[in-house]
Amino acid sequence: MSDPTTVSLVLGSGGARGMAHIGIIRCLEDRHYKITNIAGASIGALVGGFYAAGKLDQYERWVCALERTDVLRLLDLSFNGGGIFKGHKIMDVLKRQVGDAQIEHLPIEFTAVAVDIERQREIWFNDGSLFEAVRASIAIPSVFKPHPYRGMMLVDGGVLNPVPIAPTLRTQTDMTIAVNLNGRAEMPSRSALPPEKKTIKLSKEAQNKVHRAINRFIDRRLAERTERVEPQNQWSMLELMNRSIDTMQNTIAHMKLAAHQPDILIEIPRGVGGLLDYHLASQMIDDGYQLCEAALDRFESKRGLTDTGEDVLEIERDES
Repeated sequence: MSDPTTVSLVLGSGGARGMAHIGIIRCLEDRHYKITNIAGASIGALVGGFYAAGKLDQYERWVCALERTDVLRLLDLSFNGGGIFKGHKIMDVLKRQVGDAQIEHLPIEFTAVAVDIERQREIWFNDGSLFEAVRASIAIPSVFKPHPYRGMMLVDGGVLNPVPIAPTLRTQTDMTIAVNLNGRAEMPSRSALPPEKKTIKLSKEAQNKVHRAINRFIDRRLAERTERVEPQNQWSMLELMNRSIDTMQNTIAHMKLAAHQPDILIEIPRGVGGLLDYHLASQMIDDGYQLCEAALDRFESKRGLTDTGEDVLEIERDES
């Protein structure tokens, strides 16, 4: 029996859509690929770090049990600037789950990417506290406060590198798979989900409920209510921030991908969920599994048609 194909896995940034990363990891496991090297930015660092530490199962159970009200309770408002939320509540939960793991002791090679906002440079964490590295990498500007660590003020790694392939190039593996969470607007189809997976179809109105709920919560706490009726197509503050971050990261991601092309690029559609839609975790995990299966099927099919036995480059380009 041949050895399993080894994979360098690159997990991109994109808020709650990163729950699709879990589905991608599960699909790779089911298809007997061996993930030996992970680099992640923002939510990609969180999911990748938990997987490298052997903690992904408990994180998946926790996040899949979240309701919209649970998400709201985890958002602690900040009144001192630097971000809408302090992030203490959610970080306390994550720290209890991952413990005090050290990156250099993990069984899987791992790099978390953050940004030193004062020096305007990309920072790679491949040693030291896993929690501190993840905490720095998920500090979304204006949403969560920057994280002070190792003498730096650190923010979301997706600010400069939403799909960080470069950190994986130091290690030789059979193939590189990268995941961009800012793909085309909608899922192409939900009819081909793997067996035993259940699809939950939600309207766009239902998917955006959490944004409206969060904004009502913020308005009440900050006494910024207004009696003026907004036009129906008026974006909320968080929705505008979400769209702005998506636009920025999608542009930067494709510039980075032009420089370092993976063997497989899986693009998660923006329409599967918003910045804080963690209550849709189960659906997004299913979406990630489905998209990974489709990408692997195409890659393996093309590779099987070659006479040389070498891997065929398969890039899932955004068609919109």
